[in-house]
Amino acid sequence: MITKEQITDTFINLVLEEHYNFLEEDLVKLAEAFVKTATPAIVQEERKQCVKVVRSLNTFVADKLQEIRDNA
Repeated sequence: MITKEQITDTFINLVLEEHYNFLEEDLVKLAEAFVKTATPAIVQEERKQCVKVVRSLNTFVADKLQEIRDNA
């Protein structure tokens, strides 16, 4: 997970259309919401890449891994 400091630094350095003064707690909530929303897509892409690497080494193992991932 990302730290409060990373979240604050990211938002401070972000160029926005308007000037917004968020409370640190609100920044953390906002960042956590984005992470929560993005996590399934990131996990899915990581799994695809994993199967791709395994497939380049052993197609039988990759097929079994894909089968396990599809049923998870």
